[in-house]
Amino acid sequence: MYTLDEATLRNLADEIEATPPRPHHSTLLEIANRIRPGCTFRYALNRGGWYRPGGIIAADGTRIAESLATWAKLELAACDGDMGELVDRHAGKGLVVTRHTGRTHYFVAAYGPAPADFLQLEVEELQEVLDRELIDVANPPEDLQELTEPIAPVLLEAQAVAAPRYRFRRLIDMRQTIARSAAADVRNAGLPRLLSEWAHSSAALRGHFSDHWIVALREHQDRYRNPVLTASLVSRHARELKPFQWNTELSGVEMNVQLQAFDRAAGYTSAWYAHLVAGTITPPKVAYAVARDLEAGFSYLPDTEAALLKSWVAAPYSV
Repeated sequence: MYTLDEATLRNLADEIEATPPRPHHSTLLEIANRIRPGCTFRYALNRGGWYRPGGIIAADGTRIAESLATWAKLELAACDGDMGELVDRHAGKGLVVTRHTGRTHYFVAAYGPAPADFLQLEVEELQEVLDRELIDVANPPEDLQELTEPIAPVLLEAQAVAAPRYRFRRLIDMRQTIARSAAADVRNAGLPRLLSEWAHSSAALRGHFSDHWIVALREHQDRYRNPVLTASLVSRHARELKPFQWNTELSGVEMNVQLQAFDRAAGYTSAWYAHLVAGTITPPKVAYAVARDLEAGFSYLPDTEAALLKSWVAAPYSV
């Protein structure tokens, strides 16, 4: 397992965040490849389409506040909790709210042969843009929530107000993280099972697990406010893969053709099985149809994959 002390981790984060984003992340990769000698990071994928609340700027571009929520609470307190007074103070100033649009970049570096033997570096790329007018004069907010999260905001064109920047998210040793998540939450028990199956399948002969998948982690609190870590898999090839053209008549040679075509598109053997367990691209009906073929005497699957499928049919699971 691999861990960094807090000081080293903070220095890594500072170095990353001081680096301007580049299209191929070359400088960031140079930084990442110094983390562990002999452990080479490669770009895996990015996940975007999300944003975070931003701050407030004046009509002339002057920065008023970095955080809308913090500013709103302080201003309302200064007005003795009177939202009407707050509106009167700021309605004519042309104040604008921003948001941070973001993408998360994933980088992976294998350090051993086992599927979970890899480091995963996650770095956000943020761009602050205009979002909306702070106060809709025609429909002024009546409380703090309406000020910070209006139902029908006066939206603005998402014009950039600052240069893109990196933000270090986390660096994780996947072996350690998967063990911790599985021990903490029974819902994560499927992931260790899939990794064990991968190690004994034909897929292990065609590269490392991290060549094809990254692990998306989500942390939240349960109803007792205990921290909960859940893990799911994201395919590095999902955008190239197409759903199965499956029908109730498909079997035998035709089914084998579909499985092989799927595996070729994904770049490794038994990809169709991994996407049965870890995604929605391979429907369970395909698995049951292949199992019926095996019972009927067809032998188009390697012995290792046939054993995996029989095990899944006996005890289906997903990640």
